[in-house]
Amino acid sequence: MRQIDLLKGPLMSQAKLRHSGSRGSARRHYYYYCGRPRRHAPTHLIERVIAVENLSPREPWETLEMLIEINREDEIIEVLDGLDSDEKALALSRVSSEDQARLLAILGPEESAHLVDTMSDAQATEIIEDLPAAQAAAIVDQLPSDEQADLLAGLDERDAQDILDQMEPEEASDARRLLEYRGDTAGGLMISEYLSYASSCTVGDVTHDIREHRVEYADYNIQYVYVTDDREHLVGVLRLRDLLLARDSENVKAVMIEDPHRVDAETPRDRLNRIFDEYAFLGIPVVDEKGKLVGVVERAAIAEAMSEEATRQFLSVSGLVGEDELRSMPLLQRSFRRLSWLSLNIVLNVVAASVIAIYQDTLTAVIALVVFLPIISDMSGCSGNQAVAVSIRELSLGLVKPYEFLRVFMKEASVGVINGLLLGVLLGAVAALWQGNIYLGLVVGAALLLNTMNAVVLGGLIPLALKRMNMDPALASGPILTTVTDMMGFFLVLSFATAMLAKLV
Repeated sequence: MRQIDLLKGPLMSQAKLRHSGSRGSARRHYYYYCGRPRRHAPTHLIERVIAVENLSPREPWETLEMLIEINREDEIIEVLDGLDSDEKALALSRVSSEDQARLLAILGPEESAHLVDTMSDAQATEIIEDLPAAQAAAIVDQLPSDEQADLLAGLDERDAQDILDQMEPEEASDARRLLEYRGDTAGGLMISEYLSYASSCTVGDVTHDIREHRVEYADYNIQYVYVTDDREHLVGVLRLRDLLLARDSENVKAVMIEDPHRVDAETPRDRLNRIFDEYAFLGIPVVDEKGKLVGVVERAAIAEAMSEEATRQFLSVSGLVGEDELRSMPLLQRSFRRLSWLSLNIVLNVVAASVIAIYQDTLTAVIALVVFLPIISDMSGCSGNQAVAVSIRELSLGLVKPYEFLRVFMKEASVGVINGLLLGVLLGAVAALWQGNIYLGLVVGAALLLNTMNAVVLGGLIPLALKRMNMDPALASGPILTTVTDMMGFFLVLSFATAMLAKLV
């Protein structure tokens, strides 16, 4: 057990650091005790220490707040080292924005960059945008190039420009170059930290340079060494194993793999994902339109990007537009982001409900229909959403093109007929047995059959149409499909019932 003097006084408060098992790793908990205060100790801090006397272990963010207040860098680092990335994110989200800024100032740029690198893009952006430009720039300077681009892209244009102006010129230049590419392309996902050597170099030249700059290169994720010609065009790749086993006097061209697999900077994320699924590459070199080597896109970056895209689509379907939402964001900002979706749904639901108003006399005469209206609209909506999910998935994987309407129509129509028929027969039988009226069963069953076919076909086609119009299928498909299936479901049930009203009453 180790004791830490929190206020550097012989009789001041101390914190005992206890290690206890947590998921197989050491976890640190701080206990605070109050001793006799030194005459010149800050009064507010003495009162705070007294207030927590003999308490059970504190939460990590409470410990951080205490250590931030008394400016104890070593102990802060020790607390953070004892937390995994999820716990760090939680602890940082619970301290105030002022304490976040003070924490990063205490840790310094390098340690702060390590901490920011473990956060989600949304949380990192939220913290960085509240910092002075000079402090933020010092931290961003220490981040990997792809993380720099992601972070700056998430900021307001003015804030990003202020930070770029304060960054080291070389780092700022690399960041600006990466920001020119869309975030879902190889250029936007690549890193600019890689090793490349001229084709005229020998193996000895390469290994000597790596050893000479081993401290700088230690931060690089070096899996391959690339070879370029005098115009910086990619001509080969060196595996580290081949490099170590070759004689120093050999030219790199003798041991390199010629004409390696490469991708253009504008290659989309989904295409990159398929390449990594097909090949066991750890990284793929990225070239510009002239064939010059400009970066490397790593397997881990693609896996992270695909995960983020899946999360974004889930949030879009849930009605959360824009960037990720965190509960630490301003209240009004969170409220407006949600209202933009909810207000649209009010309009769409009123449109769907208007169909019921038209047939209110039929509903009054056959009150049993009220029971089946939500069932038909819900079952059809579920069937349609399954088709939406398949279309969005195939679009993201490149398995279907936005113009292949006929192919998708035929595939989904066949499924809609089978499922609609089975579900219609089942629900119609329930209705007929419940009310003892076979005509009610026919009305309900036929409406569900036709609306299921309609929902499945539309669910397959709407994402394709939205994609062709450069709209987000994940965001807009849901409300469009729901409105149409509700309107059609209500219309089919009530129009059939009106036509057979004499048999139903």
